[in-house]
Amino acid sequence: MKTRTLAACVLAAALFEVSGRAENDSGAWNKKAAAAYLDGRTTWWMGWKTAARDHDTFCISCHTALPYALARPALRAALGELAPSPNERRFLDNVTKRVRIWNKVEPFYNDKAQGVPKTLESRGTESILNALILSKYGALDGKLSDDARAAFNNMWALQQKTGETKGAFPWLNFKNEPWEADDSQYFGATLAAIAVGTAPDNYRSTPAIQDNLKLLREYLEQGAAAQSTINRMFVLWASAKIPGLLQPEQRKSIIDEALSKQREDGGWSMSSVVVSGWKRRDGTALEAKSDGYATGVITFALQQAGFPRDNSQLKRGLSWLVQNQDKTEGFWPAWSLNKQRDPASDPARFMSDAATAYAVLSLTAGK
Repeated sequence: MKTRTLAACVLAAALFEVSGRAENDSGAWNKKAAAAYLDGRTTWWMGWKTAARDHDTFCISCHTALPYALARPALRAALGELAPSPNERRFLDNVTKRVRIWNKVEPFYNDKAQGVPKTLESRGTESILNALILSKYGALDGKLSDDARAAFNNMWALQQKTGETKGAFPWLNFKNEPWEADDSQYFGATLAAIAVGTAPDNYRSTPAIQDNLKLLREYLEQGAAAQSTINRMFVLWASAKIPGLLQPEQRKSIIDEALSKQREDGGWSMSSVVVSGWKRRDGTALEAKSDGYATGVITFALQQAGFPRDNSQLKRGLSWLVQNQDKTEGFWPAWSLNKQRDPASDPARFMSDAATAYAVLSLTAGK
C-alpha cells in the first residue's frame, strides 16, 4: 500500500512539474525587465546627439523609437501602470510638437546635409510614423485627437498619385535592410494602412480619405506577391486592420510561406525572410540563427490575422520567444543585416530594440 502511495505521489509530482513547465513556457518571461530595457534604450535614443533635431526635438527611428511606441503600452497592466510612463510622455510630446510645427520644423534628413534627395523621403517617412504613433495612443484612449488628424493630413498630402508607386508614400532609402532599403517603401505603406486601421472614431470610413485609401489598398494588394516574407507579414497585419485589404488566397499564401520558414527550434531567422539575395556590405555572413525580430513580427502578425492560437507552429514560436529572452537585461537577440557590429556598441542593439518590442507585442497579444 505504501509503495502504491509513494508511486502515486511521484507520478503526481511529475505531472505537476510537466504542467508547471508548460505553463511557464507560455508565460514565464520577464515583463519588468523588458519594460526597463525598452525605457532605457529609448531614454538613450532621445538623448543621443545623432538623433537630435531642430526645435529641441529628436527623430523617430524604425528600429528603436517606433517599436517602443507600439509595444510599451502593452506592458502597463503587467506593471500596474495606469497611464503612460514619463518616458512615453516625453516621447509623445516630441511627436506632437513636430506635428504642430510641421511647416516650420526641418525634416529628419535634408538634401543639403546628405548630398542626395532625401527631404521628400524624410517627410513621407515621418508623416507615416507620426500618424501611426498618434493613432495607436488614440486607440488606447478611444478618441482620435486633433493632432492625430493633423498627422494623417500631413501623410495623405504626400501620397503619390501617379507612376509605378501610385498609392505609396516617399520613404527613406539608405540601402539598409529591413527598414531603409529598395523594398522599404512597401513596408512604409503597410504602416500607413495599419495607422488608418488602428485609428479610433471609425477614421477609415471618413469620406474625405476614401480616394486615398483606395489608392493605398490597390498598391498594397498588387505588390504583395513580390515582397519579402517579412514585408508580407506587415501587410498581413495591415489586412487585419482594414478588412478586405487582401484576398483570402493572398492571406493563405502569406501564412503558408511564413510557416514554411520556421526553424526546428520554433523560431524564425531574418536571414531567411528578408529580401532574397541580400548581403551585408562588409562581406560577413548573415546570422542564420533564429532571432527575436523575425520571430516576434511573424508570431504577432499571425495572431493579428486570427491565426488559431492552439496551432502547434504558433505555440512553438511563442515558446521560442519565452525561452530566448535575456531575463536579466530584458531584451531579445537580433543582429544587423547590413554589417557585423561590435556587440558592445549602441548601434549593435538597434535590431534587438525592435526585436524586444515585437516580442512584447506578440506575447501580450490577446491578453
